[in-house]
Amino acid sequence: MGFPGSMSSISREDVAHLARLARLAVTDDELDRFAGQLDQVLGAVARVGEAAVADVPPMSHAVPLTNVLRADVVTPSLPRDVVLAGAPAAEDDRIRVPRILGDAE
Repeated sequence: MGFPGSMSSISREDVAHLARLARLAVTDDELDRFAGQLDQVLGAVARVGEAAVADVPPMSHAVPLTNVLRADVVTPSLPRDVVLAGAPAAEDDRIRVPRILGDAE
């Protein structure tokens, strides 16, 4: 079987073997087409391995990332009566919401 970096190409027999391993039913036409397509993919992978990257430092992203969050500054919140006035229901100075769990007994 051809491997990336080697000069051999993938054959119809290689594709048929891979199809059997993957339990795929392929036609003769598909064997020819897939062999050509897989050979192109393996060639592209081999070319990536030839890139001159000795002077490129390892990185997690291709472009630098910057934090876009604002500074954490304490500011006054809304008054409780204003918040409760906008709530659909209030009880004991809190927003009343429908019960979603059963009794906690």
